[in-house]
Amino acid sequence: MKGKFIISLDYELMWGVRDKRTIESYGENVSAVPQVIDKLLSCFSSFNVQATFATVGFLFAKDKEELIRYLPQVKPNYDDKNLNPFIGYIDSIGDNSSDHYHYAIDSIHKIKKDGKHEISTHTFSHYYCLEKGQNEKSFLEDVNSAKAIAEKEGINIKSIVFPRNQYNPSYDKILLDNKINIYRGNEKSWFYSSKNGEEETLIRRMMRLIDTYVNISGNHCFSVSNNVSEELHNIPSSRFLRPYNPRLKMFEDLRLNRIKKSMTYAAKKGLCYHLWWHPHNFGSHQNENFLFLTKILNHYKYLNEKFGFQSCTMENSIY
Repeated sequence: MKGKFIISLDYELMWGVRDKRTIESYGENVSAVPQVIDKLLSCFSSFNVQATFATVGFLFAKDKEELIRYLPQVKPNYDDKNLNPFIGYIDSIGDNSSDHYHYAIDSIHKIKKDGKHEISTHTFSHYYCLEKGQNEKSFLEDVNSAKAIAEKEGINIKSIVFPRNQYNPSYDKILLDNKINIYRGNEKSWFYSSKNGEEETLIRRMMRLIDTYVNISGNHCFSVSNNVSEELHNIPSSRFLRPYNPRLKMFEDLRLNRIKKSMTYAAKKGLCYHLWWHPHNFGSHQNENFLFLTKILNHYKYLNEKFGFQSCTMENSIY
């Protein structure tokens, strides 16, 4: 069995960071995302690589009027009101897609037209499945809205990436009932396990940072059964592609080699390797980030030629 190289992107714009950052503090990264998407599509095409664009449902709206039409009837009632985009925040966004911080229909059309990539869901509202105050009913309504707003563009959602990697097994049946049978799980290590914001700790973040450069948790390569059934398929993360940080420039070779060694292991063993990041991570230091990505894709090309390592989306990884 040939190994598989999977890339997924958490496509969210300000909806994914609005509770932690502002347009003033992070807007430069987010406003650059349309340019980043163009560059990613060009880069992927050059290396014949496929990707899954897990897209927040809000981004599909062409204007505020359309967005409001697709809002779920039952909304999450998080204890931490800052997490809730339905309380005031929607009122503050622009009226149409000229607001590049909150709408992305033009770029979504480009991804779809490319024809090689999967457009998946990152939930409708960047929904937090482990935070206090939300429940099965509000999650179901969010899934319904995510599927409906994608279907207006002729996109049938088959897979999901959970915001903040908050996988909640209690919601498996809701996904399966809605014909979503693939999700991106987390690496098998205590400092990557699903937690809500309250349970996240500094030591977990520090361990993940160290693991970016030094292998302390393993290669996180995995196999996927070819037996496609009604079960929910976990296509777990292998590595978050951290963006370039000039303060850590001296460690860039370690960061690259950490990824390349695990990719090589997967290719030789016939396993899967799953790399992910957010397009807004590439919004600043674009030259450095795309140079780094090109080195990874060059290594993929070598492994493809030598071991038959195959690029695939989350959806077609189970076949």
